[in-house]
Amino acid sequence: MNYTEAAAYIESVPKFTSKTDLAHTARLLAALGNPQKKLPHMIHVAGTNGKGSVCSYLNSVLTGAGFRCGLFTSPHLVKINERMQVNGVPVSDEMFAELFQKVMDAAEVCMAAGDAHPTYFEILFLMSICLFADQNTEWCILETGMGGRLDQTNVISAPEITVITSIGMDHMQYLGDTVEAIAGEKAGIIKPGIPVIYDAGRPEAAAVVRARAEETGSPAVAVEPRQCILLQQSADGIRFRYLRGGTGAAGTYRISSIASYQMMNAALAVETLEYLRKSRGGSGLPVLDVTEQQIQDGIAAAVWPCRMEQVADGIFLDGAHNEDGIAAFVQTVSEFRAKGEITILFSAVSDKQYPEMIRKIAEEIRPEHVVVTGTGGVRKVSPESLADQFRACGCADVTAEETAEAAFQTACEKRGTGMLFCVGSLYLAGELRGLIMNGMKLFAAPDQ
Repeated sequence: MNYTEAAAYIESVPKFTSKTDLAHTARLLAALGNPQKKLPHMIHVAGTNGKGSVCSYLNSVLTGAGFRCGLFTSPHLVKINERMQVNGVPVSDEMFAELFQKVMDAAEVCMAAGDAHPTYFEILFLMSICLFADQNTEWCILETGMGGRLDQTNVISAPEITVITSIGMDHMQYLGDTVEAIAGEKAGIIKPGIPVIYDAGRPEAAAVVRARAEETGSPAVAVEPRQCILLQQSADGIRFRYLRGGTGAAGTYRISSIASYQMMNAALAVETLEYLRKSRGGSGLPVLDVTEQQIQDGIAAAVWPCRMEQVADGIFLDGAHNEDGIAAFVQTVSEFRAKGEITILFSAVSDKQYPEMIRKIAEEIRPEHVVVTGTGGVRKVSPESLADQFRACGCADVTAEETAEAAFQTACEKRGTGMLFCVGSLYLAGELRGLIMNGMKLFAAPDQ
């Protein structure tokens, strides 16, 4: 089976299989020869918002310091290969097809014994573990999918450390309808005695994480917003000072993002690396041998696509797609409001709280121009419906376009000398990024 066939098969899996449990994933790993046992160091990351960014910061530092590092994240933006990387390079099409065949051969053995077919996410996770084992990675960073406690990645029983990022309201139909319930699911990745670094910005979520850590006897280090002190913010990024929670020491870091909320994600990565630097392994040596300069350099070099990513002068892609994500997005855009007109390109899928997202953008940013489009396949919301809601919230210049490409062209033309922010859906951000990578013309703002 070639890459195209393998990718198409994986995309078809949700149509004929359902959620499996961790015991199922463990049996598949056993059929594959337990490749996870060949991985010396793993970092497990969960959360509602920011977990991909934290993974990116960690990966950038570790690869920059010379370690062979595997990275498993989701979702992908343009191509499914993005979900599994070694040293920052997505798996090749040829290797992807080989890994798929390897996993499906093991799945056939398990299904012959009465097991269910593996799920979409399960196949990709297993492929990644096999890739990391085959490539002799020294460190592996694993991002959970939707939850934590029941997430397939939680089959890993002994990570070096766990990280829990910002927790908010998302996927409520699966994880619970309160912050505390969702936090309980995310905190399910905490293992007995394994340290956890966590975002304590939301007290009710932090209390749940802290209680789980106490229950499991896991050392816990909280990271709070007050520990991040903004020093400089511009269109080129942010410089900030972080007062470390574990040691009380301070360091100054630079991030390429313009979004102030990324300071917390970078701080979580710094605190994680600092903990590993100070910890001692069975040999009495540090678990991780990196310098403070390597941490600073790696944090500065990290780029996480479509998370307030500047793709051209004054044009940004952001994957914020839930209420907390939009709140952070609004805060960032508001910080640039005085610099000129704001154009918003928006899309959302039907299972998100998009009316509240639209209200927040309209009332708190007050954009001069809004362009909307539909994305997300069967979960698509009609562009006209989105446009009507923006108009009802007081936006005067609202244009609906049927395709992301047409919407982007219109938004680029409307922004004039101002700034354009594309937001509301990772589907939208990924589609636009793919168009740009394939040579779509970007309309530069006219000279002022």
